[in-house]
Amino acid sequence: MRSKLKSEDRQAELVAAALDLAATQSPSEITTGDLAKVIGITQGAVFKHFDSKEGIWLAVVDWAHQVLMLKLRQVAEGENQTALQSLRAVFMAHISFVEQYPGVPRLIFQELQHPKRTPLKDKVQLLMTDYRQLLMGLLAQAHKEGVIAPEVDMQAAEVLFIGAIQGLVMQSLMTGSLEKIKQQAKTVFSIYEAGLLVSAQPKVRKLK
Repeated sequence: MRSKLKSEDRQAELVAAALDLAATQSPSEITTGDLAKVIGITQGAVFKHFDSKEGIWLAVVDWAHQVLMLKLRQVAEGENQTALQSLRAVFMAHISFVEQYPGVPRLIFQELQHPKRTPLKDKVQLLMTDYRQLLMGLLAQAHKEGVIAPEVDMQAAEVLFIGAIQGLVMQSLMTGSLEKIKQQAKTVFSIYEAGLLVSAQPKVRKLK
């Protein structure tokens, strides 16, 4: 068995183990016994650090919320870049996060499918709220900069941004491979971006 660690260190290990296992299987199928085996402790010892299995997943979402949003805000605030460039950076940084931690979208998709409200679903929705606020801020700034066509619906643009990422992730999880997701993401964002841009005014032909 592993040597004793501080509770916060053991909790971090359990969160990491949950993420690793969720990368290849449904979070609902992962047991506390599975988690205990990964880090080399007894199943009973798991409950010294978390009250329940749900508590572990709550900690996973808290971790994902903190790490993902920190990364997205960092790339969004890049030096000397336009709001549209920030949107692209956020899109690609999110894809990179999924590539590194595929267990996170598995958990999020699973929770959002539940019809009833749960503490875990509430945390997922808090993450989504922060995410949407970041996007709407960047879209508003891009509109202010005059690069987004005035007829573009900002809420629809936000929904489409999130939907594009979800579609890419879902497709990759269904095929069991994230190998091509980054290249596909570049193409998908280019299509998304083209739909936002102010189109060039058509030239008026003079009558002879």
